[in-house]
Order: sequence, then structure tokens, then C-alpha cells
Amino acid sequence: MVGIKDVAREAGVSIGTVSNVVNRPHVVSASTRTRVLSVIERLGYVRDESARQLRAGRSRIMALLVLDLGNPFFVDLARGAEEAAHDEGLNVITCNSGQRVDLEASYLSMLAEQRVRGVLLSPVDTTGEALETFRRRSIPYVLVDRKVPAAKASSVSVDDVAGGALAGGHLLEAGHRHVAFVNGPHVLEQCRDREQGVRSALDGSGARLSVLETSALDVASGRDAGARLLGMSPRPTAVFCANDLLALGVLQAMVSAGVRVPDEMAIVGYDDIEFAAAAAVPLTSVRQPAKRLGRTAAELLIAETKGDGEQVEHRQVVFTPELVVRDSTRHHVR
Repeated sequence: MVGIKDVAREAGVSIGTVSNVVNRPHVVSASTRTRVLSVIERLGYVRDESARQLRAGRSRIMALLVLDLGNPFFVDLARGAEEAAHDEGLNVITCNSGQRVDLEASYLSMLAEQRVRGVLLSPVDTTGEALETFRRRSIPYVLVDRKVPAAKASSVSVDDVAGGALAGGHLLEAGHRHVAFVNGPHVLEQCRDREQGVRSALDGSGARLSVLETSALDVASGRDAGARLLGMSPRPTAVFCANDLLALGVLQAMVSAGVRVPDEMAIVGYDDIEFAAAAAVPLTSVRQPAKRLGRTAAELLIAETKGDGEQVEHRQVVFTPELVVRDSTRHHVR
């Protein structure tokens, strides 16, 4: 690997001059700067950023560790985080836990070893064991799409109980009296909160709620849940899904079986990803402001890393979800 000494020797200047050309070009004369840059390009020299950051004592890299990069919700969240980071001259590396506790712990250990500036985390491990180990490394972190006690960390989330209640209330108003809730893994707090919300909306209404739990929050799991719904007797007239990917899978199952949506089966999703509006039958969905979640979380993390050892005041930001009504629920039950 070509080093700074090689560039200095080839250009006939000091190591300090090469460093200035790379980091403070305005202090170097135009002729010298041109000569050094020409050598850098010819030799293919790349600055050792990790060594520079180690000397400075502060990394320019933030990390984002999410549950599932196959979910467009997290892609939009990452875009928001990147925008805030780039505004501060920082970069973001994104890691995918795949909803696996072991991968989450492995990534957290690696990020601590790399001395990243801080971590934005959508956690799988609700016990907090992996985070407790990470916390001892004194690396700031902010939880995304998850609420935590104020004393432990900052967090940015959506009121998922309210979101579940929005979906349940909408289906009740449409006249449905047997609703299914297709949930993801119950270990995830978001899934538990959305179920709590739909239960609260239906309590006392006389409507029946059937809960189907899946092992993952993806389209394939939604198709499997759809097959189970088709086999139920009596069959629900509406289904609320814990996210849009599940809802898209349920929609595929209904269309394949010739079940008319929404006349025979109304469907509500959660997240309002781009594909929800573009589905064969545009999906009603509970909208989360994914990009704002990511940007806000990154801004909180950046503020905490500027504390220079001072006591940091953690903040918990909670956004309110919004119901977006589309064709998958527009018609009332007769």
C-alpha cells in the first residue's frame, strides 16, 4: 500500500506538506499543491482515515443497525439518518441484524472495536444484555423505533399503541365485526404495542379479534398468514397486519384465491411504505414518518457526541402515526 512517505519522496516535499495538501490545501502554494496532487493520483495514494481518526480521538463514522434492510421502512429511515450525518460532515455505515439477537450482539461488538462515533439502533434484544455490554464501552447510542426509560438513553419512536387503535377503529367504523390481526414476532415491542392498540379499539364493541402470529415481518410470512385466514371458519371480513410487507403477502394470497378486496376481505397495513400505494389494490396503511425518525435520531446522537464528557440529557421523541385510507378498505360491509 502506498503511504504518505512514498508521496512525499516522489514529490520532493516533506510529509507535513503532503498532509497539508490533503487536509488543509489552502496553506500550500498552488504549484506545490498541483505537483503533490499529481503524484497522489499517479501512485494511487489513499489517506489512512482510521489512523487519522485515532489520533484525533473522534471518529467521523456513525453506525445504523436495523432489524431488516429488506423492509423499505428501514431504507427510508436510513436516508433520513444519512442526511443529518452528511450535514455534519459525517458518514453512516448501515448494518442489518435480520431480526437475530446473535447478529445484533456481534455487530455491536464490532462497532465498539471500530470506535465509531455513535450508533443508531433498532433493537432485537429486548432484555438489554447486548446494549448493557455496549454501554460500558462509553459509545453514545440512540434507539430508533423503540421507547426506553429516560435515564438510560435517547430514543425516537412512533406511538404504536395509537397506530394499532387507528387501524382497529377504522375497521369498526367500516362495519367489520370479525377482525384478524396478523402480527410479527411477539418479542418485538412494536408488534406487542400494535396488538395492544387494536385490542383497545375493539374492546367493548362486540367485535371479535383473531390473532395470527408470524415468525418474520416479510411478504412470505404474510402469504402464509393469508393461507391460514382462508382456512378459518368463520372467516374474518377484515385483517390488520403489523407491517405493510405482511399486508402485501396477505393481499397476494387473497388475490390468488379469488377473494375480492375489500368486498370480501378488507386489509390494513402499517408503515405506509412506497409499495403500499402501488399495490394491485392500493393498501390502507398506518403511516410512520420513517425519514423523520432517522433524521431526528441522528440529530440527537450528533448532539450527544458533542457533549465533550459533559452530562448528557437524554430525550425521548415520540411521533404520532396517521391513517392513510386507500382502496383496500374503502367499502363498508353490507
